[in-house]
Amino acid sequence: MNFLEQISLRAKSDLKTIVLPESSDIRTLKAAALVQEKGIANIVLVGNPEEIKKLSGDLDISKARIVDPLNSDKFDEYANAFYELRKAKGMTIEKAREVMKDSLYYGVMMVKMGEADGMVSGAIHSTADTLRPALQILKTAPGTKLVSAFFVMVVPDCEYGEKGTFIYSDSGLVENPNADELSEIAIASAGSFKALVQAEPIVAMLSYSTYGSAKSELVDKVIKATALAKEKAPHLALDGELQADAAIVPSVGSSKAPGSKIAGKANVLIFPDLNVGNIAYKLTQRLAKAEAYGPITQGLARPVNDLSRGCSAEDIVGVVAITAVQAQNMSK
Repeated sequence: MNFLEQISLRAKSDLKTIVLPESSDIRTLKAAALVQEKGIANIVLVGNPEEIKKLSGDLDISKARIVDPLNSDKFDEYANAFYELRKAKGMTIEKAREVMKDSLYYGVMMVKMGEADGMVSGAIHSTADTLRPALQILKTAPGTKLVSAFFVMVVPDCEYGEKGTFIYSDSGLVENPNADELSEIAIASAGSFKALVQAEPIVAMLSYSTYGSAKSELVDKVIKATALAKEKAPHLALDGELQADAAIVPSVGSSKAPGSKIAGKANVLIFPDLNVGNIAYKLTQRLAKAEAYGPITQGLARPVNDLSRGCSAEDIVGVVAITAVQAQNMSK
């Protein structure tokens, strides 16, 4: 059973309600039909019912709930709640009413108010547009300093990682984390790996240097982040700084980092900045024909996940399943 099959099976065990606010895109409607057909989650589509039904054509979206913000009996309640959340930032009730007409803001407010368990967006919106309402309305989870994003990478016929499964982080959100932020990303990513893959995380703090083989400010950041992560989470199997081959290939790890319990065994790869993380996931996806699920956010109070604008309907289904499992874990 592959990763997505396992995640889908877990999602089916305790159905959650996931909002899809981009109902004007046919991929979203195809995904809604697939999710309902497979019994992965309950779906809420945000938008005009007549337009959604016209666009959906022969797709069976009959089990999905359709919510039109402009004609919702919750509109005033949501606008007032948003005003209360943001009035210290200069929000007025008039502005709040305008904002609640936006499907993304309305969808996140449904999650905030307990009408849904999570949201998936990004097929036709930027990461910023998807995450801005989540950060404004849901905010960060208790005890969390930073919201970051990762990809679950499933590499076919791969002997490395957890049977070819890795987390690449941060590959989608935090552009240039400092050492403290990088340590937080590492700890959060380890937790995400355990929750989603259900295996023990083995975390490598990646660099172009292994154990001091190079000297620079770039390397120093990773060394400092490694020390901070070990101090904050001494229970974690975590080490650095390691080059990518030393992190995942046992023979290279034992040669370049003798004595490391992590080298050659890593399944959670922490990249020093977004340039590296984003390039690495795209190269792995295209050259190794890997499945890439994400970017999946971590650190929000409730799950709201982004999509690549090049995503397929099947990609959306995968992220819906992951979002549902995240919601299950948060409700425990």
